[in-house]
Formats: sequence, C-alpha cells, structure tokens
Amino acid sequence: MLGLDAKRVVVTGGSSGIGLATARWLLEAGARVAICARTESRLRDVAAGLGREFGAEHVLAAPVDVLDAAAVNAFAEQVRGAFGGLDALVNNAGQGRQSTFASTDDTAWQDEWALKLFSQITPARACEHDLRAARGAVVMVNSLLALQPEPHMVCTSAARAGVQSLLKSLSVEWAPDIRVNGIVLGLVGSGQWAKRFAERADQSVSHADWYDALARRKGIPLGRLGEPSEAAAAIGFLASPAASYITGATLDVSGGLARHI
Repeated sequence: MLGLDAKRVVVTGGSSGIGLATARWLLEAGARVAICARTESRLRDVAAGLGREFGAEHVLAAPVDVLDAAAVNAFAEQVRGAFGGLDALVNNAGQGRQSTFASTDDTAWQDEWALKLFSQITPARACEHDLRAARGAVVMVNSLLALQPEPHMVCTSAARAGVQSLLKSLSVEWAPDIRVNGIVLGLVGSGQWAKRFAERADQSVSHADWYDALARRKGIPLGRLGEPSEAAAAIGFLASPAASYITGATLDVSGGLARHI
C-alpha cells in the first residue's frame, strides 16, 4: 500500500535507535536499505543481522562520518553502484546537548550547529542527483525542541530550529523533483533516555517504572514514551510514494507533548 517495494533508501545513523528501527521498518516494507554510522564494529554486526533476516542483497552498510563530505560522497557512489540509484534519504541527526545559555561556550555553539545542520546538508548534497532522477524524497529527523525550545537545551533548540528552516527552504528549492519533509520527536525510549535510565541514581527502579515516572513528570498526554518503531513508521510513510503530495511538512511524533498550534 505504501509503495516501498524495491525502493532504495539511505538511512544515516542507521546502526542503533530510531535509525535502526527505520531501516528495519523499511526492509519489512520491501525496500532496499543502505545504512551508515561512525562505529564500524556495531555497524558490521547490525548489517550482518539485517542481511540474514532480509537478504544480504537488500542491505548495504558503510562506516561514514556524515560531517565528512568526501566520505559521504563516496558512500553515495557506493549506493549508486549497488542499488543503481536512490529513492529516499532519511537524515537521522545526532543527540542533543544539555546546556543553558550561560554554560554554552562558543566552541559548543559551533560544534552543535555544525552537527545538526551539516548532518542534514552533507548527505542531501551527495544524494541530490540520484533523488532528482527518481523524483524521490528526503526525511529530516528532528526534535520537538525545534518548535518548543527548552532553556536547559538552548544550543540544541536553536540548532534544531535551523533544521526546520532548512527543511522549508529546501522543500521549495527542490520542488517538484524532490519532496522534503520531516518529523519532530518528543521523548522516545532510545538514545539519550536509554543512557539516562542505565545511569539512574536508584538502580533498583525498573525500566517500566522509571519511564512511567518520566512520562508523568514531562506531562506527556499519552502517558508514555514513544517507541523507536513508532518514529520509524512516521519516517517510512513520509519517505514512501504514499506521501506523494506532501512536501515541506513536519509530522509531530511526540505523544501529544507539543503545545504549539
């Protein structure tokens, strides 16, 4: 129904968390998927597992730093050689930085802006030609902080807002050849929250109880954190031909945490 069978998709940050869940969701939908990440050992293990489950011919993996333009260009060429082109790019940016304005120095500002913006820009540039040829799609994975900033994450909030502006600009500049959409995430039970659970002060607190308390404290209307697979489903839809008349849009995947209109 989504039209993803045999489609060719790149997922950055695809070896863990939402990126891995997205790669798996796309493979289950019949797509061929190329993933990249910085940690080669984990990437190799993940790719081997996905290859056994879905067929090695449907999975491509390479260690890539998405801020390294030469490496990203080489990866795009590798995808082109293996898959013959590209139908969708999922840019799955990194985790946030906790800091206030007072505690964020110039280097931190520069590093965070470089990471959040160029983790979107560099893969988009590398894949543009193939995406135009296929009349494909880009999905930018972003945070609710882009629209609803938090004072304890001032630097990340500002950088995430920049990604939203980039999405809107690119959706116009690349139309009608390439659709550009995104999701904004609330709290998802992976990445930084999984790490914080592992580092919890009271190690006797169970996973379920810790996450339930967090959801209550944050005031999430659905009463729980999201699952990586739920974010993956939203990403997969926007990457698919089923979203063929959607561009410049942002899908809120926050369990109702968003307060803006």
